[in-house]
Amino acid sequence: MSGESLHPRPAWVLSGGCILAFLAAAVNADFMLGLGVSVSHLTGDLSRITAEAVKAGDLWSGEAALLCLSVAGFVGGAATSGYFIHHPNLQLARPYGRSMVFIGLLLMATRLLQSQSLQLTCFVAAWACGMQNALATRYRGLILRTTHITGLLTDLGQLIGMRLRGHPVESWKIGTPFVLALSFATGAAVGAILKLKTGIPVPLVCGAVYVVGGLVWSVVKRKLRG
Repeated sequence: MSGESLHPRPAWVLSGGCILAFLAAAVNADFMLGLGVSVSHLTGDLSRITAEAVKAGDLWSGEAALLCLSVAGFVGGAATSGYFIHHPNLQLARPYGRSMVFIGLLLMATRLLQSQSLQLTCFVAAWACGMQNALATRYRGLILRTTHITGLLTDLGQLIGMRLRGHPVESWKIGTPFVLALSFATGAAVGAILKLKTGIPVPLVCGAVYVVGGLVWSVVKRKLRG
């Protein structure tokens, strides 16, 4: 089977998306509880940057600088995926496995960076999340997001409304954003519990899962190609 003939099945997409959403949410919960900074989505960060700028006047606060680095890192990570993946549509022949390994290594590196520079730690973690969120943004008409749920909940509400209106919306299209959002919420809860109750280094553990998952997918894809 050639790389071009590899077609993603809905079950693969949903399973992979749920795992990625869970991991990103766990990492984000760890950073929010530890540093007060979100690294997986930027809406709140951008609002806080502008609020800090207005409040501080000419004095640029350290928190605002940290938030700016998170935003820059997220955009840089998304640009990295755009450069290496080349296309926003989900196509299994593209190097998702290697990308996941790289994301995992970045998250694992944040564990080492925490004792050196909080700014660099947030920058690298946000880079990993931005890279993940841009891996594949479209699948069979749906816009996929795995590091934040605002868009997912918007799609969910819109599709439900269209279904109630009588439009022929397939059930799996409604179920996909719902399950992804649920996975994100579950990951955030697990990440918070691990952070507050056990002290387990969540980014390190999640990073290891990314690395293993990326290697496994690379092997599976090679076998599928024959």
